[in-house]
Amino acid sequence: MSSREEAGTVPRQLALPFPMRAARGREAFHLAPPNARAAAAVADPDGWPGGRLALVGPAGAGKTHLAHVALAAAPSVLLAASALEPMGVEAAAAPGLAVIEDVDRLAALPERASKAAEEGLFHLFNLSLAGQTRLLVTGRSPPARWQIRTPDLASRLSSLDVVAIAPPDDALLSSVLVKQGRDRGLDITTEAAAHVSLRIERSFAAVTAAADALDQAATARRRRKVGVKLAAQVMKSLLGPADGTAGKPADRPEDTQTDTWEDRNAC
Repeated sequence: MSSREEAGTVPRQLALPFPMRAARGREAFHLAPPNARAAAAVADPDGWPGGRLALVGPAGAGKTHLAHVALAAAPSVLLAASALEPMGVEAAAAPGLAVIEDVDRLAALPERASKAAEEGLFHLFNLSLAGQTRLLVTGRSPPARWQIRTPDLASRLSSLDVVAIAPPDDALLSSVLVKQGRDRGLDITTEAAAHVSLRIERSFAAVTAAADALDQAATARRRRKVGVKLAAQVMKSLLGPADGTAGKPADRPEDTQTDTWEDRNAC
């Protein structure tokens, strides 16, 4: 140790978080029973009834990731529903496939903004009816439950075929945690991911919260690999004593095997 370090005059290096870069490719999507049907449907725009489809699932379930899979299947455009405007609909339809995300959140916008977005979506839907574009819309719940102010639009959205991403099982939670760690520059071991997935609420939001906590803990320790020991420490701090098992659900089914997209479709 240098004399400056002993004297405490050397400024301590800050532990800065790594930037998050979400992988959106087909090969990065982990197939499992809760998402397999939705993944197969979204990846095949030619099979959408009438050229339209609604993809629903809880926050963090992978709807945006699957939307990017659809985007890769054909010339396309992706927009948040809140960004839709009547004047921009022709441009959104021009590539031939439009993905409109978070339509269920339109009700939270100010009335004027919501009305403009709904008008744009209504026009885009009509263009899809005319065969000028295919249309994928996403939300957290089925379209029949969306609070749409425009009656004709609400009726059209409710008529869509719906594919849903089901709540995750433990194996999918582990896979998503490893993937979210990789997006943050973390190397979360499979053992650490399994330890965490057995102790958190079975939801995608809980996985994101756990990934954030692991990232903060790893960054504070100036490391990027997360093993069981660090995972257990983080779970204990989040959930309480008894090895971080407080709040653990009493009944959990056996884990199911997860595969990558390429594994599932290998000959």
